[in-house]
Amino acid sequence: MSQIWQEPENFMTAVITGTSSGIGKSTALLLIENNIEVIGFSRTPSEIQNPLFKEYLIDLTDLKAFEKLIREIKKEKEISVIVNNAGCGYYGLHEELNASMIHEMVTVNLEVPMLLTSIFLRDFKKNKGQIVNISSVTAKEINPHGAAYGATKAGLTSFGSSIFAEARKYGVRVTNIHPEMTDTDLYRNADFEADTEFGCSLTSSLIAETILNVLKSPEGFSVNDITINPQYHRLKRK
Repeated sequence: MSQIWQEPENFMTAVITGTSSGIGKSTALLLIENNIEVIGFSRTPSEIQNPLFKEYLIDLTDLKAFEKLIREIKKEKEISVIVNNAGCGYYGLHEELNASMIHEMVTVNLEVPMLLTSIFLRDFKKNKGQIVNISSVTAKEINPHGAAYGATKAGLTSFGSSIFAEARKYGVRVTNIHPEMTDTDLYRNADFEADTEFGCSLTSSLIAETILNVLKSPEGFSVNDITINPQYHRLKRK
């Protein structure tokens, strides 16, 4: 169990995408535990019951509706943290993907983080906000049977690094986290999964702890790139 963080001088409010399960839900629970208000977005309810948590059910592929909702929230809340967590993955030979699959991956994995950042970046330059992107080890590799997914994550990593270079002089911090196989629903559309033996996959709670540690880091430096691997790389067919 992590040590409870004392409430910061300036109360934090974080926006997290994909809070219904996995990394997003674990992160929301941990930030709430550490007195950080969380605004979550997901397609299905997380069932988190806490006064520090407000969840909006929305299809993130509807960018116009999402932008409208975010701008309404922005009028009411000062946001100082974004966790771009929501992800979509389709795997297999690239010629087996259709337009709908490709569109969903590009929208959820790349366009949504770009949109959120554009809406809040001007404010973050004033309040020294923090952006955490949940990318993937595939951003740094070649990805047969996952070329499109890897490309969206490489784009997210590149985007995050560029935003840091653009806004660092204002105190904005950006961290790209690159997990390997993690116990989430991301692989529901794949014909493989991590071996169930200990050490073959990461836990959502571990990634959440990493995010909290990033947010707790003192001013004056920025942790820009984190790669996390399970000890063993073992996959099995479903």
